[in-house]
Amino acid sequence: MPSPYREGLPPQPPGPPEGEQHFTASQTVRDLVIGTADGLTVPFALAAGLSGAVAANPLIVTAGMAEIAAGCVAMGLGGYLAARTDAQHYVTERAREEQETRDYPEREKWEVSALLHRYGLRGETLARATEAIASDRRRWVDFMMRFELEIAEPAPGRAAQSAATIGGAYVVGGLIPLAPYMVLAETLPALAASCGLTGTALLGFGWLKARATGLPPLRGALQTLLIGGLAAATAFLVARWVGG
Repeated sequence: MPSPYREGLPPQPPGPPEGEQHFTASQTVRDLVIGTADGLTVPFALAAGLSGAVAANPLIVTAGMAEIAAGCVAMGLGGYLAARTDAQHYVTERAREEQETRDYPEREKWEVSALLHRYGLRGETLARATEAIASDRRRWVDFMMRFELEIAEPAPGRAAQSAATIGGAYVVGGLIPLAPYMVLAETLPALAASCGLTGTALLGFGWLKARATGLPPLRGALQTLLIGGLAAATAFLVARWVGG
């Protein structure tokens, strides 16, 4: 009769009917937050500042579109370089850890034991677990990267995905405060509509972000509105002060 165990692992017991619900897209959400938040606040502040200095909506739209284009490139490139740096850091640290397991195997085994000891393993169980991990070098290095250095391996194509997500979110966010200036002929009504749209977008964006990350939606919406509003108000006041 075949054993129900596979390499000593028992069959998986039943769990939640819908499966375990864990949030695993934190990096993508972070990129969306960065791109959308900046896209909503910076073009809005620029348009609001120009509203007090000029009365021509086409000029405000032109300046706003130029800023969105520049911001998209700058923010996307920044996200790409940051992700590339993370990937290079992972490769460098993994190569160093692999070399240490070859040059100082007993020291590295002791570090495995020290890490497992934190989780309550003792005596013979600790020794057997340490030897099991160290018996396969790839698994050994994976364990050290995860639990000693706490560095996760970046997903393939992470840099390009980060650049596209941040840049795209910046463009979408930036078009929202500019939309009233494209539709309305007068500057002050366009400014009022832009404030309303931007505030609504910040509330909605904060609510969606909180829902995605498991936080209270109302608190997330209000926090995002407050932070975005403060940033936009600060930029607006500085622009008005500099412009006289």
